[in-house]
Amino acid sequence: MGYKSLAECVADLEKHGHLIRIKEEVDPYLEMAAIHLRVYEQQGPALYFEKVKGSPFPAVSNLFGTLERSKFMFRDSLDKVEQLVGLKFDPMTALKKPLQIPGIALTALTALPLKQTFKSTFSKTTISALPQIVNWPMDGGPFITMPQVYTEDIDKPGIMNANLGMYRIQLAGNDYLQDQEIGLHYQIHRGIGVHQSKANAKGQPLKVSIFVGGPPSHPLAAVMPLPEGLSEMTFAGALGNRRFRYFYDEEGFCISADADFVITGTVYPQENKPEGPFGDHLGYYSLTHPFPLMKVHNVYHRKDAIWSFTVVGRPPQEDTSFGALIHEIAGSALPQEIHGLKELNAVDAAGVHPLLFAIGSERYTPFLKERRPQEILTIANHILGKNQLSLAKYLFIAAREDDESLDTHDLSRFMQHVLSRMDPRTDLHFHTNTTIDTLDYSGDGLNSGSKVVFAAAGAVRRTLSEVVPVGFTLPEGFSNAFIAIPGVLAVQAASYLSHAKAMEEIALLNEQLKDLDLEGIALIVLCDDSAFTAQNINNLVWITFTRSNPAVDIHGINSFTTNKHWGCTGPVVIDARKKPHHAPELIKDVQVEKNIERFAGLFKAGGF
Repeated sequence: MGYKSLAECVADLEKHGHLIRIKEEVDPYLEMAAIHLRVYEQQGPALYFEKVKGSPFPAVSNLFGTLERSKFMFRDSLDKVEQLVGLKFDPMTALKKPLQIPGIALTALTALPLKQTFKSTFSKTTISALPQIVNWPMDGGPFITMPQVYTEDIDKPGIMNANLGMYRIQLAGNDYLQDQEIGLHYQIHRGIGVHQSKANAKGQPLKVSIFVGGPPSHPLAAVMPLPEGLSEMTFAGALGNRRFRYFYDEEGFCISADADFVITGTVYPQENKPEGPFGDHLGYYSLTHPFPLMKVHNVYHRKDAIWSFTVVGRPPQEDTSFGALIHEIAGSALPQEIHGLKELNAVDAAGVHPLLFAIGSERYTPFLKERRPQEILTIANHILGKNQLSLAKYLFIAAREDDESLDTHDLSRFMQHVLSRMDPRTDLHFHTNTTIDTLDYSGDGLNSGSKVVFAAAGAVRRTLSEVVPVGFTLPEGFSNAFIAIPGVLAVQAASYLSHAKAMEEIALLNEQLKDLDLEGIALIVLCDDSAFTAQNINNLVWITFTRSNPAVDIHGINSFTTNKHWGCTGPVVIDARKKPHHAPELIKDVQVEKNIERFAGLFKAGGF
């Protein structure tokens, strides 16, 4: 049976050795996050903080820190839910025709939200009484990092047309009035944006309910990329083996009856305040920008309330494990929606949104001896037009027919497969002046940048070099060339000053390399620290794809433009140096790291 509450989940995890308690009082300013990060690095247990400085409420983190623990929490329902998602599950259809989907009717019943007429045992508190957790030194204030933000369609009210999403919430700091206002940060292509647009058009405030805690199926539902028409509350019920229970308070706000905390409030049209900075999942700070202002009405909590939080930063983090669980559940759903798509991986090591690896079918011209990217380009366009996938900057796509064993999660092998087969004269396809991830500052403005598709189909064109080519020399300002993976050369360059200066440097590099035999080098990455970049595949993809804007930062040796198509005859060059407009990367506070050494026993591998 599913958990009735977060407290019940915590007790079960503790009983089975998946959670430990920290009894000493811990400071929510940086300390709790620092402890969490250390334990996560060791793939350690969930953490229950009994005493949070400045708050009467305990807190829990790292619930989803390992795939093993996530599967344990959903051990009674995971298999059935995978089947439901694969069927683009509709609980009403399953209940009406249970014989068509054997064994699913009971799960369908648990999926239907249950409206209650009573108010459980909620009490009221204030925003300032909640754990004021700050994760990174430059954060603008405390944030809710595991919220479930609930809104309804003003034209179609009710829970079955509602949206439940995980959008960060700033509790204090900046210009917010303490206990009266909080910041609501959401990015483009989010369901809440549709709801706010409709409310704005009618000149009406949008009612928002923020749930924290509750059974673990609830936060997972808030981040699931669900098939069209399947509500998050329905999914939460199916996954948790317990119907999503809710009621409405006196002011008409939806209240999750099983949540630990519920914050209600309104967002008025065109009322914004500065939100941020915030250390985010790309490994950099997202900076201060105007985002919707939420005016707080009530803050509810249950009797045994536990504050749930996580820490985001350069991957891998707890949200990496979240992603692995999502792939387990919904990995088969997207290929059903995009014809010809066989496999897709939003590469976690590169921050998820900047880089996609995909495998598709290439069957357009099977009667021709030589194959080239055709059908996979159609698939690529479909991917880049699909919901949050449209935020990606780089898409590497290969043909399944070239290697049936190819795996998008084997990052080094997949990149080598594409780079050994692509033709840089014809196989790079750009989308300019378009939208990218809100958190990505590599472009020329908020949400603004470009995209590129690297497509590969057909026979191997080049044998990728595993050593720096003989006779390879670099002009002044470039140094320390290292092979990162076969065919990819990391080259250290002088600090980036301006676009004009960069173009001069690229011209100098081209002049030096244009006549060399670089057949085995498919990609040159210019960076600030080539030894670090080439150290491992995770460093390579993080540096290369988070610090570059394709249309601006991709160059090539012997490049040309024909009929508005860009290509090159030599290696592709990506300028992945830090730029003046980039956001700062996340760096831990040295003193806090020393302070938490009093918990050193927690951080030793196997010492839990």
